[in-house]
Amino acid sequence: MAKIKIPREIKEVYLILEKAGYQAYLVGGCVRDLLRGVKPKDWDITTDAKPEEIQKLFLKTFYENKFGTVAVVTDSENESLKTIEITPFRLEAKYTDKRHPDKVEFTDKLEDDLKRRDFTINAIALQIANGKSQIIDLFNGQEDLKNKIIRAVGEPEERFDEDALRILRAIRFSSELDFSLESKTRDAIQKKSGLLEMISKERIRDEFIKIIMSQKPAEGIETMRELGILKYVAPESEEGWEVAQHKPHRYTVWEHNIRSLIYAAEQNWPLETRLASLFHDIGKPRAKQGKGEESTFYNHEILGAELTAQILNRLKFPRDISEKIIKLVRYHLFYYNVDEVTESSVRRLVMKVGPEHMEDLIRVRIADRMATPVPKAEPYKIRHFRFMVEKAMRDPISASQLKINGEDVMKIAGIPPGPKVGQILYILLDEILDNPEFNNKEWLENKTKKLSGFSDEKLRKLGEQAKKKKIGLEEEEIGEIKKKYYVK
Repeated sequence: MAKIKIPREIKEVYLILEKAGYQAYLVGGCVRDLLRGVKPKDWDITTDAKPEEIQKLFLKTFYENKFGTVAVVTDSENESLKTIEITPFRLEAKYTDKRHPDKVEFTDKLEDDLKRRDFTINAIALQIANGKSQIIDLFNGQEDLKNKIIRAVGEPEERFDEDALRILRAIRFSSELDFSLESKTRDAIQKKSGLLEMISKERIRDEFIKIIMSQKPAEGIETMRELGILKYVAPESEEGWEVAQHKPHRYTVWEHNIRSLIYAAEQNWPLETRLASLFHDIGKPRAKQGKGEESTFYNHEILGAELTAQILNRLKFPRDISEKIIKLVRYHLFYYNVDEVTESSVRRLVMKVGPEHMEDLIRVRIADRMATPVPKAEPYKIRHFRFMVEKAMRDPISASQLKINGEDVMKIAGIPPGPKVGQILYILLDEILDNPEFNNKEWLENKTKKLSGFSDEKLRKLGEQAKKKKIGLEEEEIGEIKKKYYVK
């Protein structure tokens, strides 16, 4: 703890409370992190001063909650110290909604405040009065920190009955800190898991994200499955448990997906890539046909994208994040053997996935490979594919890159605004994806004139054919074709 200095802003707030005759303690995650020798992300102070008394001591404050927390605005340039939260010692009554206390009462005793907290490692207070520090640890949190244990304060079942989100918080802290769950706490999590149905999907999503972005996300997901928690978060992912695969896979679908997540976390990849790595083969159990080495999983990437969409929509993920993850799952099975993949198929892939997402798509594919396992994360053919992607990005891959636009089409074809304009543009783009050299005004104008004479039905069919055109054969289909002709 001595290695990490307490910031000036914290000391100043603390000193003002102390000079006014109030008790004040650092508490919660910041004390836990200080004792671990880690720089705290947040700083929380608890005091026997009431909210209105706190507000009188500071020039600028915010107080807009029923828990008594007053946010003190500082002059700090550090984002995490621009506001410092000060909360009075408090007691909490019963939790009817299993999340928020029905009633909050302020108290003069630090002990009352500490015993309402979730886990022992978060129930340690630190006093820094008179230039000296004193630790108040009523529940042996320091011992649990030393032994790397997550233990509920008091009776675990009571803590989870009060606030069911603590069930996921326990697993999240376990994943973030690489700690184990104390046996009674673990048993209570399993027993009270059903209470998660009463928690908002947004709250569950936020904890789930923190687990995925933690130091040991795979251990967190595995613990969720073992304790019956995963079915309240992403039940579709559990379907891969004990589902065997054909060679070269030596692991079940569940194990393979978990190992993909492990690799993505080891590389410190972002949220979307980690979730896509976890979900990339989520469709395999429902797509599986046959047994043993003869089993197939045709179109599992399409089904997987649908299941991933269900999970992300249910958890109310932001639309842009959801769309990216769904694309990564849908197109993770792209085929990339050198000399067997055409430039036009790569351009179509870039068009469908988006140039900005191609690096993450390759990352998911690498995580997939490393979970098989294979000798190298990035063999020559993936490096060659990167080259093809970069080359494809220099060619037109969207209608906006065509040398004519919607207004030009309306003028040339003599048609008003409507679906027909979009269909013609899409058909033109389909031609350019195959032949980038055709992207010149003369060729496009001549082609538009020809298309303008087609009926609405014929244009619609041509547009549909263009949309359905494959980005390249999928891995399993390639394998079947090669077996048919005895090619390795």
